[in-house]
Amino acid sequence: MKPDVLVAYPLRPRQMEMLEKTYTVHRLDLLEGEAREAMLAEVGPRCTAMVVNGHVAIDDAFLARLPALKIAACSSAGFDQMDVAAMTRRCITLTNTSDVLLDDVADMALLLMLAARRRLVVGDRYVRSGDWGRKGMMPLTTSTSGKKAGIVGLGRIGLAIARRCEALGLTIGYYGRSKKAGNDYAYFDDPVKLAAWADILIVATPGGAETEKLISADVLDALGSEGSLVNISRGTVVDEPALIRALQEGRIASAGLDVYLNEPNPDPAFAALDNVVLYPHHASGTEETRDRMAQLVIDNLAAFFAGKPLLTPVN
Repeated sequence: MKPDVLVAYPLRPRQMEMLEKTYTVHRLDLLEGEAREAMLAEVGPRCTAMVVNGHVAIDDAFLARLPALKIAACSSAGFDQMDVAAMTRRCITLTNTSDVLLDDVADMALLLMLAARRRLVVGDRYVRSGDWGRKGMMPLTTSTSGKKAGIVGLGRIGLAIARRCEALGLTIGYYGRSKKAGNDYAYFDDPVKLAAWADILIVATPGGAETEKLISADVLDALGSEGSLVNISRGTVVDEPALIRALQEGRIASAGLDVYLNEPNPDPAFAALDNVVLYPHHASGTEETRDRMAQLVIDNLAAFFAGKPLLTPVN
């Protein structure tokens, strides 16, 4: 008999086909309201595995509906809406896909940094509108080479960003809970100190309660009126109202954002600003990376049911 797998968030078509060939799949993601509750009541007690994503909130009450659950395979790197402590108490292993998206997320951090500092979106609009012909050259922008990049969170993604920044001629510093071995980057034990040192602040730390509003008004003030902020982490890490005020008042020069507090409907104040570049939480959104992320879910499930070590366990 095939194992029962609950799908709370779909994979890509090729991997969904693989999933359905191998397991008895229950598509909770396609249901709402009473139909959703009925499926949980009927199949929840026998599902040993679940496919999820960082967009899905998983709490202890939900896990109580799945008493046989042993693995939750997440198709994203982030899992800040999931109660990992509750999973651990219930002997449920969570896996994620952090490693396979490193390059695309790091690339997006640089894209946002350069686009914000060189005012790429403004320049594009300047050409399309005909202002170039009517008004002449647009105002000068700000160079990146030779500047200092402060990275908040030197994990795997942060390190990939640092190496790309080095290639552009930036000096690297970082903030984290502890100093990281294996590099000669400047270490700061306080994000305010890092921001005061840096010209560009790039946020690459995980989300969650521990990092909520880590990038505070004080950090933004320390970054200063010529500084740029890039966030490819989570919207919760930045004090968003403080960021909006800083951009409106020119207390920082620019920002490049892939993540927001309210997704998919960010604060409309951002749309009125021409010193911020906005992207729809899509840093890992390439065909190649999303395929690898979905495949890692399949591979983790295969390892679990074969009794082999999981590829990317979180807890």
